[in-house]
Amino acid sequence: METKKNKYDTNPLDPDVERKSEEVWGEAGAGTPTSEWVQTPTREVNKPADDSSRKNVYSEAPTRRYDNPPLEAPYPSVFVPPTYAPPTQQRNQNVYQAPATQCPTTRSVLGIGIPEKWAVVLPYAPFYIGLVVSLLELFLVPRKETKVRFHASQALALHIAILIIHTLFGAISALTDSSLGGTLFKVAAFVFLVMSMIRVSRGEAHRLAPLAEPAQWFNEHIEPRNRG
Repeated sequence: METKKNKYDTNPLDPDVERKSEEVWGEAGAGTPTSEWVQTPTREVNKPADDSSRKNVYSEAPTRRYDNPPLEAPYPSVFVPPTYAPPTQQRNQNVYQAPATQCPTTRSVLGIGIPEKWAVVLPYAPFYIGLVVSLLELFLVPRKETKVRFHASQALALHIAILIIHTLFGAISALTDSSLGGTLFKVAAFVFLVMSMIRVSRGEAHRLAPLAEPAQWFNEHIEPRNRG
C-alpha cells in the first residue's frame, strides 16, 4: 500500500532506496567492507637522482631588484622613479621676489617720473615720509617696475610694523609711567631706516624675511593706476 503524502513531505528520495540498499549489503551489514590494520612501516619516498639544486641554494636566479630593472624590461616598475626630469611649472610673472643686487640707475621710473635711485630709497625715509612715498609708488608705479615695487611694498610693511610696536610701547609707558622703552625703540627704528636707505642706494641686497608675506600681500593687492 502506497504511503499517503501530505504537503509537508518534501523528501525527494526514492522510498525504496533503503530496501534496495539492504538487499545489496545485507540486513546486518555482512557485505560491508571493513578496514584492515596496517602494521608495516612506512617507506621513504625515493629522492630524485639530480638533487644539486637543493644542495646549492645559490644556484637559482638572483632576486630581481625593483630599483635596478634590466635593460630588456618591457616597462619600468611603478616603484622606480622616472629617470627624466619632470617639467617645471611656469612661474607667474608677477611673483614677489627680491631684485638682483645692482646699483639703482638714474633712469626715470614709469608712473612717477623720478630717477630709480630715489624711487627705491625714499620709501625707507623716517618720520612717516617713507610711509607716504611707499603708498604713492604702489598706487602709481606699474608692475613691470618690479624693483621699485619690491622696495615700496617692503618699506610699507616695515613702517606699519614700526607703528604697531610704537603703539604697544606707548601703552606700556602709560601703565608704567616710564617712556624709556619707547624712546629706545624710536632711536633703533630711526637708525634701521637710515641704514636701509644706505644699503639700497649702494645696490646691496636688502630683504627683510619676517616682512616677506605682508609685503607680498601689499604688492599683489594694491593695483597701480598704470597697469602697463
